[in-house]
Amino acid sequence: MKKRPSAQILCVGTELLLGNVLDTNSHTLSIGLAKLGINLYYRKTVGDNRGRLVSSIKQALGESDILILSGGMGSTVDDLTVECVAESLNKKLVLHEETLEKIKGYYAKKGTVMSQNNVKQAFVPEGAQVFQNRQGMAPCIIVETKTNTVIILPGPPRELEPLFFECVYPYLAEKYPPRPIVSKMIRMWGIAESKMDEMAQDLTSLENPTVAPYAKNGEAFLRISASADSEEKALELIKPVEDTIYSRFGDFIWTGENESFEGALVKALKKENKTISFAESLTGGLCAKRITDISGASEIMKMSVVTYSNEAKEKLLDVKKDTLDKFTCVSFECAEEMAEGIRRLSGADIGISTTGVAGPDTCDGNPVGLMYVGISTPEKNWSKKYFFPYENDREHVRLLSSSAALSEALFHLLKKS
Repeated sequence: MKKRPSAQILCVGTELLLGNVLDTNSHTLSIGLAKLGINLYYRKTVGDNRGRLVSSIKQALGESDILILSGGMGSTVDDLTVECVAESLNKKLVLHEETLEKIKGYYAKKGTVMSQNNVKQAFVPEGAQVFQNRQGMAPCIIVETKTNTVIILPGPPRELEPLFFECVYPYLAEKYPPRPIVSKMIRMWGIAESKMDEMAQDLTSLENPTVAPYAKNGEAFLRISASADSEEKALELIKPVEDTIYSRFGDFIWTGENESFEGALVKALKKENKTISFAESLTGGLCAKRITDISGASEIMKMSVVTYSNEAKEKLLDVKKDTLDKFTCVSFECAEEMAEGIRRLSGADIGISTTGVAGPDTCDGNPVGLMYVGISTPEKNWSKKYFFPYENDREHVRLLSSSAALSEALFHLLKKS
């Protein structure tokens, strides 16, 4: 099989390096290149500095078959991209009359005089192909050499996106018939990334499809990616690997779809025609917020209470004073009584509670990050202990604790707990 081309994205602009502007262009371009099956190996950002920009362009040309640049195509002195591409390729800059007429027409329509520096936007490297920009003035410029394809796109996302998908994408698709890269994400809870990686070593050594592990916010992921002549054929390559992962990690997997814990839980509750209520202590209502962020949550959400104090736990949820005195509020026993209390109070099918220590201070000798989830159904009550040792990050402890609560409810519905 003929080797697929490699690509690099180079975003230009000091405002990107300073964080004044968020780079969304790399994301847009990455999606398009993946659909074409073009291997994207690097995404870089460089400021408006001639020396560094030329150096970055020359380095990219030596590393990749295709270089896509965005930004730095305006009319001011620090808009250097087109000039630096021409310098790097040892090409002259020539005036592109069609682009100049378009710019003149824009100002004539506005009834204003075009500044002379706007002419700068009509210069392109000699021999370049030019595609006009229907959203702005700077065009898309493509320069072909014996070894590289260089594509220059304007920086504003509302200009870059249509230019890429209407002009660049068809251009590259004709030159390199699409061989899409398709990915599927398997998301897990309750297993450490290191353990998952250890159990998946035979899979992570595959070449097509590839399997890559990573983790975020307490979750562990395995991403399966395959390249083929069509999306359907890529999915056929993915399927046996996906089946193996489900067979091996089934107890930890909560979805293979692009969804959140809260979205999956709302969907599962609707499917089972069940309702849920929350009694929250350390999460302070975060579980309920995440659920009610989902459209249609009113069908499955009965009630939520934040019982931060022991008095509230006793008064609203019927948590026994003896339980609090003997085991403290950070305990299996308290979590279970809270969950049963909210289920009975609300009349929901499932009651979920959270109690623990969000920090930064310890509580009754319990360390920051220790938390318990309580689950109550008409058949039984139970609880589970978690520990998220992030002493200096209260919000992260609360986020992970809310995910733990939602996951326990979801895994109960999926019959994995």
